[in-house]
Amino acid sequence: MNLGEVLKSARTSSGLSIEALSGLTSIRPGLISEIEKNNFAHCGGDIYARGHLRNIAPKIGLDAKELIKLYDAEHSLESRSINEMLIENSVTRVPHESKRISWKVPATASLFIILVLAVAQIVISNVNNSNPAKVSVVATETPSSSPTASPTVSESSSTEANTTSTTGGVNLTITAARGNSRIDIVINGVHVDKGSIFQGETKSFTSDASISVYFSNPAGLDVTLNGELLPSLGGQNQEVRRTFR
Repeated sequence: MNLGEVLKSARTSSGLSIEALSGLTSIRPGLISEIEKNNFAHCGGDIYARGHLRNIAPKIGLDAKELIKLYDAEHSLESRSINEMLIENSVTRVPHESKRISWKVPATASLFIILVLAVAQIVISNVNNSNPAKVSVVATETPSSSPTASPTVSESSSTEANTTSTTGGVNLTITAARGNSRIDIVINGVHVDKGSIFQGETKSFTSDASISVYFSNPAGLDVTLNGELLPSLGGQNQEVRRTFR
């Protein structure tokens, strides 16, 4: 007799049906039926199969150790590891490994937080650099036909400082007509606008006394003083300082 026949014979001799044995062992009736046909394929492996045999043996009056020896002789082909033998000698339930969180998850989260903080710092810095004074500033943007890279100031660029005098108030309009630039507008000793002016953007400033301006890449700018378009104030990537009175 094989192992399945031994189990079926003992269950029948004990007067138990498959359903009754299932109720005593909490093993599915279908699985018990397969085991009695000497089919252990759906037990989940040798460890579970041996556990089922330990569970069934005392209910039908058999020795669990003898059943396991018979099972190993007929079905077990594995080389049992130390871990499996420890499990088998203690409990019949296989321990489940806890899922480990990949190091990539916290690393990605940390990088995202750093990027958010960096963007926030840049925004705050730009806001702090724009200190409004008692002047009117009008900025308009028009779409550009083609993108133009922001100019970079070379180490060899020269700096020019000139003063232009007018009568009455000073009305100054700056338009980035041919490229991006950087400007620093000082009115009555106050920096009212410091930063980039992008191609297609226009900014206007007024003062009763004077307006001092720093230009980077003045070749890309059109500057209008009191309604009159001024000649080019400098060349490509040149640094120029002008005061209009």
